[in-house]
Amino acid sequence: MDYLSIFREQLDGLKAEGRYRVFADLKRQCGSFPTAIHHTDAGARPITVWCSNDYLGMGQHPKVLAAMHQAIEEAGAGSGGTRNISGTTRYHVELEEEIADLHGKESALLFTSAYVANEATLSTLQRLIPGIIIFSDEKNHASMIEGIRHGNGPKKIFRHNDVENLEKKLKEAPIGSPKMIVFESVYSMDGHIAPMAAICDLAKKYGAMTYLDEVHAVGLYGARGGGIAEREGLMDRIDIINGTLAKGFGVMGGYIAAKREICDAIRSFASGFIFSTSLAPAITAGALASMRHLKSSTVERERHQERARTLKQKLKDANIPFMANPSHIVPVMVGDPVHCKAVTDTLLGHYGIYVQPINYPTVPKGTERMRLTPGPLHTDEQMAVLVAALSDLWNACPMANGKFVRLAAE
Repeated sequence: MDYLSIFREQLDGLKAEGRYRVFADLKRQCGSFPTAIHHTDAGARPITVWCSNDYLGMGQHPKVLAAMHQAIEEAGAGSGGTRNISGTTRYHVELEEEIADLHGKESALLFTSAYVANEATLSTLQRLIPGIIIFSDEKNHASMIEGIRHGNGPKKIFRHNDVENLEKKLKEAPIGSPKMIVFESVYSMDGHIAPMAAICDLAKKYGAMTYLDEVHAVGLYGARGGGIAEREGLMDRIDIINGTLAKGFGVMGGYIAAKREICDAIRSFASGFIFSTSLAPAITAGALASMRHLKSSTVERERHQERARTLKQKLKDANIPFMANPSHIVPVMVGDPVHCKAVTDTLLGHYGIYVQPINYPTVPKGTERMRLTPGPLHTDEQMAVLVAALSDLWNACPMANGKFVRLAAE
């Protein structure tokens, strides 16, 4: 059998649909984020990054870098293995204590990524609580979907942020059955924010646990960066909080925070935790420094929100179609995968602006978009260049029903 032909056929299909991804070869410039150097066969040149999830620029913060350098000097490079064998360090213990404090929980558990934390925790919970029914928002992240699928338990999908539809499905569940509502605080592709208080009310009414993904909110919202649940005063009503160290905190890794017994059970039974090498000491030390800084500093959060508001207003003034929302995410709608990639290729090649096209399966077909993430380090001048470039493209490309008809010839 010609196995390679199978892979070629699948890749050709992806390319024909306009969904084949090409990674830009970038090297971030320490101290001058959001600029980076773009490397191509023709050489290297500076560009501006507009799609980073290092939302606050903490990946370049002096405190974070100093902590990572110090950890390398004190503990070396690797962690030594899985946490169960020889991979627990003092850095892991301190960071878990810091995370638990951030979310007002008794305990926390580190993972190599928030994806792994979601998949491992949600699948394990279903094995630990036989028959538990998962009620999942239809726009939940792929990691949550995979965790729910791997748990092989009963599940109900409710319409996005629709508490009436959620209650209808909760009513249909057998009385006394174990239940869990699984949702996100900030939905990263649309920028929607969940009606958290209403969901918590339903959880109490129907005896359900709550599982909240705060990945796109930790560090960014709340008085100390605890996320939307902290901002809304609802942390005590959430049973399990999932978060990341790779976005607002600018480093790498994921975690859950919950009651001590819950974290201990996941630690003891989740394969995704048990058999994974733990985060390197330098990574953990950097995340610890970032979290401690953002607990006391509000400058980054305030500037971040101002930058998001400013960019949205500039896009509105320029008649650039973006999806209005209450968060920091700025989705600029295109509606076609081929044109979406053509626009982002043109932005990079002609304007030195890096934005990745967001296509299916990340978003539904027909809703392809650019996802802009303005941060506190983006300047007014960089915003002006971005909006002018988008205006040039929108003026050159006729639109119909919110989608590009064609892309102007270069």
